[in-house]
Amino acid sequence: MARKTAKTKADRVRDLFVNLNGVSRQRWESVNQQSHNFYLDNQLTKDEHETLERQGMPTFTINRIIPIVEMLNFYVTANQPRWQAIGTEGSDVDVANVHADIADYIWYESDGQSKFSQVINDGITKSVGYFKVYVDAHADHGLGEVKIDTIEPFDIFIDPKSRDIFYRDAAYIMVHKIMPQSHLQKVFPEYANKIKNANAADTGNFSYSQKAEGSDFQYKEIEDQSYDYLGEEDRKLDYYELYEKIKLPYMNVFYRIEPSPEEISEIRARIDVEMEAIEAEMNVKAQEAVLHLNTQLEMGEIIEQRFTLEMEKLEKQLQQQIIQTREQKISDAMEAVSRVENNIVSEKEFKVLMKGALQNSLIDAVKFYEARIKLTCVVGDTFMYEAVLPGIEYPIIPIHYKWTGTPYPMSAVAPLVGKQQELNKAHQLMVHNASLGSSLRYLYQEGSIDEDYWERYASAPGALLPVRQGFEAPSIVQPAPISSAFAHIVELGKTDMEYLAGIYSSMQGDVKTQHDTFKGLLANDEYGTRRVKTWMKNAVEPSLQHLGEVVRDYAQATYRSNKIFRIVEPNNQKVKDVEVNIIQYNKYGDAVGKFFDYETAKFDIRLVAGSTMPINRWAYLKELMEMLKLGIVDDIAVLAEADIKGKEEIAKRKSLLSQMQGQLGEAQEMIKDKEGTIETLERQLVQAGIKDKVRMAEHDMRKQVLDTSAKLKGDVAVTRANQNLQNERSKDMQRNQEKEFKELVQNGLAEKKQGNNLP
Repeated sequence: MARKTAKTKADRVRDLFVNLNGVSRQRWESVNQQSHNFYLDNQLTKDEHETLERQGMPTFTINRIIPIVEMLNFYVTANQPRWQAIGTEGSDVDVANVHADIADYIWYESDGQSKFSQVINDGITKSVGYFKVYVDAHADHGLGEVKIDTIEPFDIFIDPKSRDIFYRDAAYIMVHKIMPQSHLQKVFPEYANKIKNANAADTGNFSYSQKAEGSDFQYKEIEDQSYDYLGEEDRKLDYYELYEKIKLPYMNVFYRIEPSPEEISEIRARIDVEMEAIEAEMNVKAQEAVLHLNTQLEMGEIIEQRFTLEMEKLEKQLQQQIIQTREQKISDAMEAVSRVENNIVSEKEFKVLMKGALQNSLIDAVKFYEARIKLTCVVGDTFMYEAVLPGIEYPIIPIHYKWTGTPYPMSAVAPLVGKQQELNKAHQLMVHNASLGSSLRYLYQEGSIDEDYWERYASAPGALLPVRQGFEAPSIVQPAPISSAFAHIVELGKTDMEYLAGIYSSMQGDVKTQHDTFKGLLANDEYGTRRVKTWMKNAVEPSLQHLGEVVRDYAQATYRSNKIFRIVEPNNQKVKDVEVNIIQYNKYGDAVGKFFDYETAKFDIRLVAGSTMPINRWAYLKELMEMLKLGIVDDIAVLAEADIKGKEEIAKRKSLLSQMQGQLGEAQEMIKDKEGTIETLERQLVQAGIKDKVRMAEHDMRKQVLDTSAKLKGDVAVTRANQNLQNERSKDMQRNQEKEFKELVQNGLAEKKQGNNLP
């Protein structure tokens, strides 16, 4: 039954490949193989080459497609892409920051830059390039590593009904290769016996060069024969990888994690201590209640039977209260240390877990279906294995040049094929016409000349060419004059190819069409690369972001154990260690959790827009120098963008010099401040001396004035005193005179009276 099932799976995959490799798929591959051939200078078919040689025309080609493809590749892959991770929750922020370093680690370990260049080159020449994300299970000593690889676009077969640019709506994606048996056994040593017993499905698929039959050379062409390590001819087998989306049942499980026996013992010991104090309090309250009942009994408020009944109730309530309090505290403590966990497991795993400890701790379980990618691997007519991959999206990520809304996009070279053929034909005609003009042709009668002699010396300067008598001399056959329009066609064809591709001469270093100023260079970059930027914005960057999301899913499914990523930083070549899934232990030495739990963290991926695009370094440097003159940036910012050897050391020296200059400037400022202080103090001292002298002078003058004033006041007082004294004396003399006069008058009157009284 198992053999029949395996045979049925192999037949299903082979039949599906036949249906996918239909007429539309073959025509698309043929057209894009021609574009790829023109890019590789394989521009003439075998019939065209033979026809030109028969006509004596040149068979060279002027390949204008190679520089266009190389410039497109350069503009897109000048720098490596950078991703940012944004944590969904606060606890995921730290892990999200770590993911950017892990993405750089995966890109570096996978040689991502060369793979990126190959994918872009395939997208330009073959219309689509493919990244493939996979897990190398044998890397890191069996722990596994996430890797990024490329796939040949013509080996990919997409569901024709897909209409999503990343084929997310495709029912299946198939990879088909033709590989030697010995190589398959080396790649899959665990399936060596199955590969040995496998039979080839279709020998018509073995021709590598059938896609470009009729070409003069095919770069993809190899010999049909292959040999094993013994040097014997090795048979080739079809190798199929079928990726298809399926819906698998999962369970969203909520369960409780109970505390360990050690934690339970610790909880009980702590509660015993707490209960001693609580029981003591309850006993005191019970004694108070008993005392109250005794008082009521003594006062006759209650009878003896009531007293006995209340005492029994009180004793029972006390015991129940103690038991309930203990149980409540134990329940609260157990609730505090136990926690509810949420996990997502498959339905099959859930059934197994329910037979174990989960049946007692399960809280809730919600069933849902989630998309997964199933890989089925078949060699020849033999089924090898199938597996469910970690991510929810296909691990094959396309980068189209021009998406047409179907799995059959268009390349950048396809519109240039016609113009390239026009240029080739115009050059061939002009060179052939010039060759006919320089190598003369003659029309002669048979027997009139010696053909060997004429072929040898007809073009020699000064040659004498004999003609037999009786015959007419050979006549020169002049080539028809070629139109001057051919030169115009060539120049116009070159211009048309630049216009169609969006890659102009100035972008390739043509100094005749470039500007001298950095503003002109920046304008060239701005206007000349807009079509490239459109492709970047609409196709390349969305694909790179999708690649980052797929890498996240695979990395979270792979890096589940403790791991240290050693990352070399490209700027300073320093080694940076990033550690995830750090085990967290409790005090008993048991693992209870993880720091930087990378597997369960939730974060979104964002591509840094324009991170892969180049910059015009000289124009940008000139712009920085202009900003430096304006003081917007410092010299360290300019130095960081300059192409100078050892600029890190220069920056360090500049930093030390800046520090020393800063210290010197601070010292000079301090000296200036002190000198200013000293000058101020000196001025203040001089001013104080002047003020003191002025004050002394004023004091002396004031003293002199006061002395003079006092002297003057003293003289005036003496004068006034003398005057007053004289006045007093004059008044005394006057009073004395008046007194004397009065006395004389009185004496006279007395005498007169006395005289009258005389007889």
